[in-house]
Amino acid sequence: MDPVFSPPLHRQRHQFVIDFVKRNKPRKVVDLGCGECSLLQKLKFHREIELLVGVDIDGAKVKKKMHGLGPMSTDYLQPTYDQLRVELYQGSVTQKDGRLRGFDLVTGIELIEHLTLADLEHFSEVVFGYMNPVAVIISTPNSEFNPLFSGLTGFRHIDHKFEWTRAEFHSWALKVCLEYGYDVEFTGVGKAPPGQQERVGFCSQIGVFHRLGGRNCCNLLFDDDAEDVFSYKLLYSINYPSLRDNNILRRVLVCEVLYWAEKLKRRCTEEKTGETLFQTEGGAEECVSWSERYMEVEKQKTACGAEINSSVEQCGRRVSEDQGGEKEELFRRNSQGQQESSCKPNRCVSVPLAVLWSSCPKISALSGSLTNLRRLLMDNPEVQLSQDSSAVLVQEQELEEESHDLEDSGYAEASQCSYSAEEERENWEASD
Repeated sequence: MDPVFSPPLHRQRHQFVIDFVKRNKPRKVVDLGCGECSLLQKLKFHREIELLVGVDIDGAKVKKKMHGLGPMSTDYLQPTYDQLRVELYQGSVTQKDGRLRGFDLVTGIELIEHLTLADLEHFSEVVFGYMNPVAVIISTPNSEFNPLFSGLTGFRHIDHKFEWTRAEFHSWALKVCLEYGYDVEFTGVGKAPPGQQERVGFCSQIGVFHRLGGRNCCNLLFDDDAEDVFSYKLLYSINYPSLRDNNILRRVLVCEVLYWAEKLKRRCTEEKTGETLFQTEGGAEECVSWSERYMEVEKQKTACGAEINSSVEQCGRRVSEDQGGEKEELFRRNSQGQQESSCKPNRCVSVPLAVLWSSCPKISALSGSLTNLRRLLMDNPEVQLSQDSSAVLVQEQELEEESHDLEDSGYAEASQCSYSAEEERENWEASD
């Protein structure tokens, strides 16, 4: 009977690469002969990688699945400080391209057997001599395993130019190491049936090459003064959203501030005992008296509730201290001489930035400091700050509409998004 592999053999090869990435955490990875990008689609979830590149001579094959390497909705809703750029090229692995020099990891999974022996020499020079990566993973069929496949005559694939025994693969790999300054470990995936493993070896044999000296040492053949050539055609490139982009950082921070300011205001108004927290002509005393009663209630609640309670007390004090300035900011007179609020229609709640910064860990993590929080919110049309920029002014009317808008935007509740990166990763694996 033909050997049956579980998981399927192609998944075992990909998992071998993924396990290597988890252990060694390379920042720049290129997959040569990427085909329909199935390995890249798995690697994109490992965000220790900052640059992920695929190269294949068949551009049409790459284009079939290249858009699957783009960011997901959760990458936009929950951007992190991790950076990831994806690039796909059409080109031959026997040609040099300066954009692929100095990578941490190069993979060639079931690739070299598609090259003629003459092209294989060029491949060795390009990959190990010119690109000079820290590590290279090469997998290729083991011809000693072929007799276990009933009915197989010749090679496993019509396009294969050769299929090596273990001794032939070892000979080529050791020659590469000697010429370009690497060492190699031999292993494989796809075990033989019980009792035959030692005789025939793995179905796919693998060589893991490590540059002598590791990341801190470059091969003498790597000439930094050499003129780079660009022979590959760029088919696709995209940058994943990252909080290191100041525009994205501001967008996420503003969404969090608007959501938490509204949430704190709603909680205050829902827990009130008859007084209001709104700033009116006598608003300072009202806010303080409400806060004192609110504190008595909150003493018997959870630690989180206690933290909000402290925030409310700070809000009352802030209004009391800044009564003059805040009243000038919040109110103006209409044509009849009557006082009206600059926050439409008549009422606003002042939520101090200090309260937001201390009550919401995500806001404090995004901003880094209270000073940075104030700086990042200033001049933002979506956020209305007090005259001294120490508090966010939240309108009392249209509370329900604004709250629904925030919830619909997805930013505030992104952590509860039911479609996670893990689920998408499982979907990709299921589609292989």
